[in-house]
Amino acid sequence: MMRSRLCIHDLVTGATEEVLATDSLIEAPNWTPDGGALIVNGEGRLLRVPLEAPGLVPIDTGHAVNCNNDHGVSPDGTRLVISDSTDTGDSCIYVLPVEGGEPRRVTAEVPSWWHGWSPDGTTLAYVGRREGLFGIYTIPVDGGAEAHLISGGGHYDGPDYSPDGRWIWFNSDRGGSMELWRIPAEGGEPEQMTRDDRVNWFPHPSPDGSTVLYLSYEPGTEGHPRERNVELRLLDLGDGSVRTLLELFGGQGTINVPCWAPGGGRFAFVRYEREEA
Repeated sequence: MMRSRLCIHDLVTGATEEVLATDSLIEAPNWTPDGGALIVNGEGRLLRVPLEAPGLVPIDTGHAVNCNNDHGVSPDGTRLVISDSTDTGDSCIYVLPVEGGEPRRVTAEVPSWWHGWSPDGTTLAYVGRREGLFGIYTIPVDGGAEAHLISGGGHYDGPDYSPDGRWIWFNSDRGGSMELWRIPAEGGEPEQMTRDDRVNWFPHPSPDGSTVLYLSYEPGTEGHPRERNVELRLLDLGDGSVRTLLELFGGQGTINVPCWAPGGGRFAFVRYEREEA
């Protein structure tokens, strides 16, 4: 059995607060823009966790009942985006009202896994697999054609916007090992942002744009599995330094999607704990 522990880490004090523990698998916390709740997924559904009275409150996602851990909240707090495979058998991106309701399909092509919402609320960034190749794409949230930013052999994942909307961060092994990269949001040449022997995933720029939070696996890890000893690390964009904030048992589900608190200074994550049968 696996126990999930939903936590908040405070960068100023260095303290970690446990918000909720459950024997269910929950993943990928987002904040609501008012700072009053976290949103996670579990058992194919989305769940709201009110911070004043923590509990797992189901969100109505209509017919979409196979939601994965690639979900988020619009910058203005009015909409949710989900990645769900109910209709197509492959992950597809939908949006729905933040209070719940019937989702509207955004991406025609599958599979597509959401990861970032542009700061102005108009555009979604996501991972797609097209003709067998992974890549990073964007699409207008209200509908339209997808734009291809980059793809190739190997893996591309975790696209998330910088707070000024200029960059899309992602992770890729395009250089031989899994590192953090960024690319201009309108397209252009990618820039490698980490270089070490660890396996680095899911970059999330802080709301003030000064740092990037990411998940770091031990050297030699294949993919982004759960149930691993991992680190949550912070890249300083001023001097390029990296520091380890936390060491924990986690991986897949810990910080797959944007997880910074409104205004920065805190972030949410999930750690896991094996329980004896």
